[in-house]
Amino acid sequence: MSEEKALNVGPSAIDIAYERLGDPKDPPLLLLMGGGAQLTDWPDGFCAALVDHGLHVIRFDNRDSGRSTHLHDAPAPDLQAALAGDFASASYTLSDMAADTIGLLDTLELDSAHLVGASLGGMVAQTIAIEHPDRVRSLTSMMSTTGDRRVGQPRFAALAGIGAPPPDRQGYIDWRVRAFRTIGSPAFPYDEAVAAERAARAYDRGHDLTGMLRQSVATLASGDRTPALRSLRVPTLVVHGADDVMCDPSGGHATAAAVPGAELLLIDGMGHNLPREVWPAITDRIAALVRHAEGAD
Repeated sequence: MSEEKALNVGPSAIDIAYERLGDPKDPPLLLLMGGGAQLTDWPDGFCAALVDHGLHVIRFDNRDSGRSTHLHDAPAPDLQAALAGDFASASYTLSDMAADTIGLLDTLELDSAHLVGASLGGMVAQTIAIEHPDRVRSLTSMMSTTGDRRVGQPRFAALAGIGAPPPDRQGYIDWRVRAFRTIGSPAFPYDEAVAAERAARAYDRGHDLTGMLRQSVATLASGDRTPALRSLRVPTLVVHGADDVMCDPSGGHATAAAVPGAELLLIDGMGHNLPREVWPAITDRIAALVRHAEGAD
């Protein structure tokens, strides 16, 4: 289906751009993307593989990204202060982003859905499962962490050369191609042409560096979810790359250890992206989790 927009969604009455793929009669699978990323950052082939497993896939732009509402009038986010424990510049928290997602489910008239969240999206998905457990059929948390600052931290030495993205279109594309080579999967081929095309789409759809910083401050202001994750009673899969320099694998281990009965899929050679070589392994496991949650296995 083509891209659509839901208006006045959730308690914050924001607009959310989304896309539905597959048969609406199939089990709904909601894809939540990471910080500063957009629905187009879910690879089309990855989504198609999920559809081939008999899933109705819904991908969308979080607030402050892509074609969803951007909070341009919000106070300037101060990431350095937030890293030091001062969250005064936080315009919202992960709970607000979770409420946005529940509002989208309401708009789509879905009582519940299976959630797959990557990076920041994994944190939002965890928050939804904690705060709205009746709306979650299964949870897949990918390349994400618990909010405990002792785990899942970036390997800053590896990221030191990335820097901030330039404001111009070509500069941003070139920067993102370099950045994703750094944070990507060292054991698998890196297609610069695909990375450049995806970067161009992201820039044209609604790249927003300040919005990404607001999302980052929101993650820090939301604190440690570990005690709440221990209360979950939902079928859960945790996926993490063993070579992730953006979110250390300790974040995946901690998430799997916190959620009762969670499975951990640790993929050697995978970093903070989704190379096509790992799509079969991940989509097969997600589909198996859905079948289990639906009572079909």
